[in-house]
Amino acid sequence: MAPRYGQKVKILHLVDILKTYTDEEHPLNAAEICEKLAERGISAERKAIYDDVEQLIDFGYDVIKTRTPRVGFFLGARDLELPEIYLLADAVRSAKFITPKKTRELVGKLDGMLSVHEAHKREKNIFFDTADKCDNEELFRLIDGISTAINERKKIRFKYSVRTLSDSRQIVKRTREMTISPYAMTWQEDHYYVIGNYEKYDNLLHLRIDRMNKLEVLGEAIRPFSEVCEYKEQFDVSDYTKKLFSMYGGETDTVEMRCSKQILEQVIDRFSDKIFIRNITEDEFEFSVKAAISDGLVRWAISHGDSITVLKPESLRQRISAQAQTLLDRYR
Repeated sequence: MAPRYGQKVKILHLVDILKTYTDEEHPLNAAEICEKLAERGISAERKAIYDDVEQLIDFGYDVIKTRTPRVGFFLGARDLELPEIYLLADAVRSAKFITPKKTRELVGKLDGMLSVHEAHKREKNIFFDTADKCDNEELFRLIDGISTAINERKKIRFKYSVRTLSDSRQIVKRTREMTISPYAMTWQEDHYYVIGNYEKYDNLLHLRIDRMNKLEVLGEAIRPFSEVCEYKEQFDVSDYTKKLFSMYGGETDTVEMRCSKQILEQVIDRFSDKIFIRNITEDEFEFSVKAAISDGLVRWAISHGDSITVLKPESLRQRISAQAQTLLDRYR
């Protein structure tokens, strides 16, 4: 007897049917699975479905046999669970550096990991404001190219654009070519950055990847990061970025502050709960932390008004005082 069509791939279709059409609330029985297979041009008998399900279970698939809400089978554990997919989809939707087109594609791929019933529930929750999204469709190619350059320790060359005002009061892009040694990438302040060294200077810079295009990975080796920062064996991007404010660079120093207890949460959110608490009174606490002395830190401190007093270093106190005086003069 000639083999029936599709028998060699039947079990693969069975896995796809379980992923696509079943969940805890929507099991399928053997007869319904046979119908789904028939729609794909594959004939099957109910007894064979039971055997195939057992093989899938033996292989490691979490196929659950259930009697509620009805008799049948459904796929239990998946590569990503429902709350994980919701979280990732919402992160993609809110990420400003992902274009509207790519946002829809990525959310669609994540929804494709749900059953059709679970995906249908998400439809009303995937709206986003396209005005908040970037328009650089090269972004993912840029990320791939930068990642390759970092792994191969090669320099990159690219065009970098910034927005400025023209004489006619129009917002225009000004573009220039740059060559840098890339060390790391990081997602901060709703944007994706590459951290590296611009060959003309002995420091680190942070560039928004969504403002880059026409990237080339060069054959030239990167400048060692040990020549331009404190890290010697490995560039610690986590340690580095937690010292920054709004991706502003600057010389790192020990900062001491006195803060109202009312903003403890904001302080911990910014510096983590690893800050060194120096002193506590009924209404205030003092702490010290390593941070980059920058305009970002100055603005952060001023934004909290009289809830924060910087104690050290003196250079930071003077910068905050000067900025506060400028604000006062502007509003007189």
